[in-house]
Amino acid sequence: MACRPVVPPHTVRAVPFDVLLRDILTSRVYDVARETPLDAAPRLSSRLGVSVLLKREDLQPVFSFKIRGAYNRMVRLTAEERSRGVIAASAGNHAQGVAMSAQFLGLHARIVMPRTTPEIKVEAVRGRGAEVVLEGDTYGDAYAFAIDEAARSGATFVHPFDDPLVIAGQGTVGDEIVRQRPGALGAIFVPVGGGGLIAGIAGYVKAVMPDVRMIGVEPVDADAMARSLTAGRRVVLERVGLFADGVAVREVGVHPFAIARDSVDEMVLVDNDAICAAIKDVFDDTRTIMEPAGALSVAGLKAWVARQD
Repeated sequence: MACRPVVPPHTVRAVPFDVLLRDILTSRVYDVARETPLDAAPRLSSRLGVSVLLKREDLQPVFSFKIRGAYNRMVRLTAEERSRGVIAASAGNHAQGVAMSAQFLGLHARIVMPRTTPEIKVEAVRGRGAEVVLEGDTYGDAYAFAIDEAARSGATFVHPFDDPLVIAGQGTVGDEIVRQRPGALGAIFVPVGGGGLIAGIAGYVKAVMPDVRMIGVEPVDADAMARSLTAGRRVVLERVGLFADGVAVREVGVHPFAIARDSVDEMVLVDNDAICAAIKDVFDDTRTIMEPAGALSVAGLKAWVARQD
């Protein structure tokens, strides 16, 4: 299923593209992150009849691109802000990114996680020196508590996607793709949850290679960005599916939405069966098992190619 954005008159001003580009190009993410390879997927390419490349963000120290945005936000803190520490709400990859960034910068980090978070994830965050606070039964409960604690304590809240510096950190993925594959890109497929990753990549790529199509991919039961672009405003979903839990977001961010409506060409929606098939496709080419959110872009690519036939 596809959804083509209808862009209405703007009601929220996007981060100026020159500012976004500056922040991407001056980012210090490589203090902690690595430039990941853009690997060929020969089996998938042969089956689809197109050249498929996989941006291997699973090879980051925390197995996710989230380290980029978290660090780029935290490294810009003033000395006074650093002394008060940081706080975040997450039960997943953002928690790892904030914890590792705090460990590197010597900051105190509190990560608020729902009480339902698996112990292995809790221990992984503690293993990086962060303080874990278990609060509430859902991410929404943890998020609300973290916001209140930030206001009470003066700690800086590190948002997982709705922050211009977080978006710029994620945008370094786009800079790498352009440098690794100059002049030979037709389209980039990006998984979408809160929108920080696609905002950063699309904002950069459209500025330097405007002919490259930027295509976001969401699960059919977590399609907040697709609905928002169609409606011309941010739409809040009543509920979301949790199979691809890394993108299970009820509402996209203000800043990601403002950038996406200017730079995202199309949204593709896929179901859980398609995501499972994409996990197998990636395994066949890499012998790596992707989490569902990571395989989402491959599922979207396959659906998009099928529509072109």
